[in-house]
Amino acid sequence: MKRVCVYCGSREGARPAYSAMARRLGELLAGKGIGLVYGGMRAGLMGEVADAVLDGGGEVIGIIPEILAEQGLGHPRVRDLRTVSSMPARKGMMAELADAFIVLPGGVGTWEEFFEIWSWATLGLHDKPCGILNVEGYYDRLIEFLDQAVAEEFLKEKNRAMVLVDDSPERLLDRLARFGKEN
Repeated sequence: MKRVCVYCGSREGARPAYSAMARRLGELLAGKGIGLVYGGMRAGLMGEVADAVLDGGGEVIGIIPEILAEQGLGHPRVRDLRTVSSMPARKGMMAELADAFIVLPGGVGTWEEFFEIWSWATLGLHDKPCGILNVEGYYDRLIEFLDQAVAEEFLKEKNRAMVLVDDSPERLLDRLARFGKEN
């Protein structure tokens, strides 16, 4: 696993634990020599994870659409900040560059990106692992909903199993790295 794409909020959220976990994940990525691919912004959890990887001497690739770059929202410390024409172009490039995907707390943009990449996996468009880093139970209800979707037969169990869930970034990274070998 050379690079992990992290989807997360452009805001810090209500709890300090969200920022702390974003920093911890970034530190682990840098420490393990795993590059970060992310949305290129300086704000919120996006900025936290990027700063931690950069502070640890790791590789960071930011992908930012023109509309956000023009607003000056790009991370000034990210040397490999790629500007693309649109959100679909951003998602495509992020998917191409990453070997795995992690979602941290965030809002509608975060969820949309994660669900789309997972959808691509269910369609067989890629075989890269997807993980939820469930910080302080932020995604508990979503996880319950996914299990309910299986019970109601709208989601296949094999597709639900594609999403690894953990509250430990260390364990989640290890599970993502083993994903192809175990499945």
